[in-house]
Amino acid sequence: MSTVVILDFGAQYSQLIARRVREARVYSELLPFDAPWEEIAKRQPAAIILSGGPESTLAVDALECDPRVYTAGIPLLGICYGMQLIAKHLGGSLVPLEHSEFGPARLTLEYADAPLFLGVPRESRVWMSHGDSVTIVPPGFRALAHTARCAVAAIGDDARRTYGVQFHPEVVHTEAGSAILENFLHTLAGIAPTWRMDSWVDSAIATIREQVGDANVLCALSGGVDSAVAATLVSRAIGKQLTCIYVDTGLMRKDESAGVVAAFRNVLHLNVIHVDASARFLARLAGIEDPEEKRIRIGHEFISVFEEEAKKIAGVRFLVQGTLYPDVIESKTPGSKAGHKIKSHHNVGGLPEHMELGLVEPLRALFKDEVREVGRVLGLPSAVVERQPFPGPGLAVRIIGEVTPERLALVRAADAIVTAEIDAAAAELSPRPWQYFAVLTPVKSVGVMGDGRTYGNLVGVRAITSEDGMTADWARLPHDLLARISTRIVNEVPGINRVAYDITSKPPATVEWE
Repeated sequence: MSTVVILDFGAQYSQLIARRVREARVYSELLPFDAPWEEIAKRQPAAIILSGGPESTLAVDALECDPRVYTAGIPLLGICYGMQLIAKHLGGSLVPLEHSEFGPARLTLEYADAPLFLGVPRESRVWMSHGDSVTIVPPGFRALAHTARCAVAAIGDDARRTYGVQFHPEVVHTEAGSAILENFLHTLAGIAPTWRMDSWVDSAIATIREQVGDANVLCALSGGVDSAVAATLVSRAIGKQLTCIYVDTGLMRKDESAGVVAAFRNVLHLNVIHVDASARFLARLAGIEDPEEKRIRIGHEFISVFEEEAKKIAGVRFLVQGTLYPDVIESKTPGSKAGHKIKSHHNVGGLPEHMELGLVEPLRALFKDEVREVGRVLGLPSAVVERQPFPGPGLAVRIIGEVTPERLALVRAADAIVTAEIDAAAAELSPRPWQYFAVLTPVKSVGVMGDGRTYGNLVGVRAITSEDGMTADWARLPHDLLARISTRIVNEVPGINRVAYDITSKPPATVEWE
């Protein structure tokens, strides 16, 4: 299997490069920008891509990759910051711009027959985001394109199969971005579009068997598609060595726990232990309002429960979790030069420092839509595969402020109405929302019900469209649907007298409010 290694210099779009490469049916792996050459070479890369980044290549402490990347003779593509690194290290010149260039621009090709731009119109829209610019290309390179504000918008050396683009081909705003990436991958690097998810599944099963050996394994079930796919994948690899544990945190949606346990036992035929730990979780969350602290406490309590259960089963040495790549991206370590931590996830940033169990995270390199594809390859029913995402910390992160039984009851009832109404209208919605839910805010407002004054809670409704949760847009729900949701919530959930609809994209917001 041919692999493309992407070196991540901290760009917000780095994960999109990996997605676009995989969409071109080529397997890709994202590594830190400073990965040593031995780590890169271990993957036997058929090509290397240098991502963009928020820093300047002209800075004294500029982020640098292993210099052997430039001399290994492997096809190389630099994007934005990556193109500037190529120019800098191979003999070109750069200057800082007086005014940075962000947003759309018109790209004009200098050479219509340049292999990188085969099939690309002579003029097309691209997406720019840079503060420095190449002024002189390195020896052996040609300037392949320009924009009105960027004289050197693409460079290439066909003999070395080394190329750079100042714009971002991985984002949808670049009209011919997919064609450019496919030209690099298939034509210039000679990689055939042969990677399929079923081949990934076979490889993952082999990896799990090698990691686990003859040890017994626990799987943390949350009820969502991630843990269902992870559990099924591990079960295919090691069979009866796997025991699944479903922890009822008391933070689940309406009637969810009973349905989840039944599905895992009767549909997926997994060995499931049901642990009711709701009182423990509520006690741990008592008086806590800070969202980060809530996530960390929930994460610690999850692991505590699993470790207690593990002691009851002989030979358990590993814990399976449904960690996905977006979880990893958003939990980058504070202080990292190449990225910033957004929030802790219960299965990444919230783990205790000293765990008694090793971790098996078979989905760690996948995006949400890829996990669904794995589920289909494994033959999981559509009711499981297509289920909308639900955060590991559950309704605790859909309550702004302290989590109490009373506040849980409010958000659970409101959320059930949001889900029921959007599910009922789903066939008429295009695109269909990827995720939708209710959020209980700490805001109270005056209202009138009947002839009396009320002072009730404000509920926010969130519905988004997305492919993988890394970026998202708010769903343009019909007004009559929003009206039904609002009317039902204020009429059927005592204590709520006002409903607001969230029309914020990600970024700048996150999917969840906490």
